[in-house]
Amino acid sequence: MTGEPDNQHDVNTGLSGLEAMIRRAESGGGAAPVEKWDPPHCGKLDIRIARDGLWYYLGTPIGREPLVRLFASVLRRDDDGITYLVTPVEKIEITVDDVPFIGVELHATGTGRDQVLTVRTNVGDVVEIDSEHPLRFEKEADTDGLQPYLLVRGRLEARLGRPLLYELVDLGTTEERDGVDWFGVWSNGLFFPMMRQAELERLAG
Repeated sequence: MTGEPDNQHDVNTGLSGLEAMIRRAESGGGAAPVEKWDPPHCGKLDIRIARDGLWYYLGTPIGREPLVRLFASVLRRDDDGITYLVTPVEKIEITVDDVPFIGVELHATGTGRDQVLTVRTNVGDVVEIDSEHPLRFEKEADTDGLQPYLLVRGRLEARLGRPLLYELVDLGTTEERDGVDWFGVWSNGLFFPMMRQAELERLAG
């Protein structure tokens, strides 16, 4: 397909056609090797992933969890900042309000520097927090609170829900970095700072 992408891309008969195409491209369980595929941009589909992780098609929630997980397995965020559904033959732009995944469960083993933190997402990814899957914290614009994000794969992140933030705080400790005390968490031998200890004490006090 050449020229400018259509405003609304019609994939066969909608979701069913896209589902069939993705299933033909599947290489087994888990996420597809989308980073290796270089298909043309074939337009935009009216699929939106809301901030709470719910998927919508033409403004209606997609209620079939297996279908959502299938679509999630072929997501890719390119360096243009746009998120696509990608198959070997085409990539189709979709809308993501924040990030595509939500962290829904946190598991911790070990203590201190030997601690390992593992997160499960709403679409079934299970990811250890480490150098390839770092944890970052953003300040919320309208509050003094923190919002944690975890890199899941490629450029795709999961936003960790408030209950998981509280769990991270419970697992946190203070470490000195360049003469400054930081509060954060350890995982796989790496320290992920949340905020300066002084700021944490100010908020707590």
